Amino acid sequence: MERGSTMAVVLRFCIVFALMSGLVTSGAHPNGANPNGPLQPNYYLGTCPQAEAIIFAGVQRAVAQEARMAGSLLRLHFHDCFVNGCDGSVLLDDTATFVGEKTAGPNLNSSRGFEVIDAIKQEVESACPGKVSCADILTLAARDSVVLTRGPYWEVPLGRRDSLTASKAAVANSLPAPTSNISTLISKFKDVGLTENDLVTLSGAHTIGKARCVTFNSRFMALKPGRYPTLETEFLTSLQQLCSQGLVINNDTLTELDLKTPFTFDKQYYENLPSGEGLLDSDQLLYSNGGSTRNLVEFYIKNQEAFFNDFKISMIKMGNNRPLTGTNGEIRQNCRFVNS
Repeated sequence: MERGSTMAVVLRFCIVFALMSGLVTSGAHPNGANPNGPLQPNYYLGTCPQAEAIIFAGVQRAVAQEARMAGSLLRLHFHDCFVNGCDGSVLLDDTATFVGEKTAGPNLNSSRGFEVIDAIKQEVESACPGKVSCADILTLAARDSVVLTRGPYWEVPLGRRDSLTASKAAVANSLPAPTSNISTLISKFKDVGLTENDLVTLSGAHTIGKARCVTFNSRFMALKPGRYPTLETEFLTSLQQLCSQGLVINNDTLTELDLKTPFTFDKQYYENLPSGEGLLDSDQLLYSNGGSTRNLVEFYIKNQEAFFNDFKISMIKMGNNRPLTGTNGEIRQNCRFVNS
């Protein structure tokens, strides 16, 4: 058996064992507060104990078929949580009563993985009808995408319910753009209860996945002789050549966010920044801006374990952003539509 297959089997066993043995707990927090809010990692233990194993297997199949899908599912979770909380609203199709989030600028021709979530939801519904929300499926799929690319594992607090609507307008107002300056990035993260450190830590998700030229062409548009150090100039020139078709920029051309280890979740993303090889403006600014963001980048360069530990904490923190719980929202039967 190949190393990747062996690793996946071991990871699946760990997930199922933790769930079935009752080892999953919410844990203590140094300030005495419950870091998981109203959510609990063992939420489905009594109603759908096989849910996490089904979801992991679905993500595993999707990533095996297309390695890029790991980054896509992780990004989809980010885009869900930043817009009105982690409520599965990004998964809704447009209806006669509202225009959803899929056609908003940051998502149009960009956000993907919807079919993967659909397929997983169908399997979960067959096993446990009406028990597991689309919002939780997406949150778990994001975690599993990290695990399957050799990143850290963490227990995901669960119990989210699904929204009854979505808002295209809220997307542009909530999501940080790849061309945002550092103050805007910090502000957008603060709006969803995340700190400047969370910004640096969660940006490390760009160690996997791809981006279109339209999201990073500003990096090479300002390219002038002598403006950047040699290594950064060479990198930006290569991007310019990648995206150019004669005198025209092809905005849909794709490249890896981390060119060196594009399918491995590691600290290479941070190692790229001192030499100016951050793909997006918002990536490179974490280093070139100096100050505390650069300090944390430099710390992660030296300590991957610290990055992994902080990433787990920040992901749980983001995933706890304004979830619908209790009797709020619903458990959708189909992630694309509210229940009739």
